[in-house]
Amino acid sequence: MTSAGSAATGGDAPLRFADSHCHLADAAFADDADAVVARARDAGVARIIVIGEAARPERAHDVAVRHGDIAWWTCGVHPHEAAAIPLAQAIEATRSALARGACAIGECGLDYFYDHAPRPLQRTVFEAQLALAADSGRPVVVHSRNAADDTAAMIRAAGPAVRGVLHCHTGPIELAMVALEHGWSCSFAGVVTFKSWTDDALIRAIPEDRLLVESDSPYLAPVPDRGKRNEPAWVARTLRAVAAVRGDDVSRLGAVVLANTERLFGVSVG
Repeated sequence: MTSAGSAATGGDAPLRFADSHCHLADAAFADDADAVVARARDAGVARIIVIGEAARPERAHDVAVRHGDIAWWTCGVHPHEAAAIPLAQAIEATRSALARGACAIGECGLDYFYDHAPRPLQRTVFEAQLALAADSGRPVVVHSRNAADDTAAMIRAAGPAVRGVLHCHTGPIELAMVALEHGWSCSFAGVVTFKSWTDDALIRAIPEDRLLVESDSPYLAPVPDRGKRNEPAWVARTLRAVAAVRGDDVSRLGAVVLANTERLFGVSVG
């Protein structure tokens, strides 16, 4: 296994970057979240966005508070959970979370691959969160799987009042283009290190100022640790892969994605 420290160095220059999407409040980190954050710091992670759930917002909140100089939190309803909590309750919980310092709404969106909730209900719950984003001025963190057409249509319908990011985007490029046209960003995860990844053109198509990277931990660990529990420190490997595809210096690109994360989520501390 590559150590966090060795993964973080690019040539002679240490990396500083952001993990724009992780699930540190997940049960997978119940026993060692503090150690995971410590390894992230050692690897060069300067900002971590901890994804929270409207049904259990205190989990992400507590992780972020415990590591307040590096971690921020979100609140929302994942499409898998669209039927698990009454919509009015979910929106009120998310609104309350924003008032307590949550920096974004989500993870929300559409998932037509697993279909854990009826598609019309997924769209209703997603639409409500987009409306809350427009009302609050906070960005949305969007999950879209096998639902590109409907996701694109809802981004268009939301219009310029809503900012957001397509998290762990793996295509199609047409959805990315719609998001970009509306001022959104795109984030890449460890999938881009897999042997099965074939869409380098998508990585090159994202303008520099809209590019983010993420762990989506504990999921999608990058090579060579695919299949293991992922963690924010390993975003360095994803960053390396993205930099190589774009022909960029990894240290410079790390600074770029850090600035992009701070700008989108409003988490800069100077």
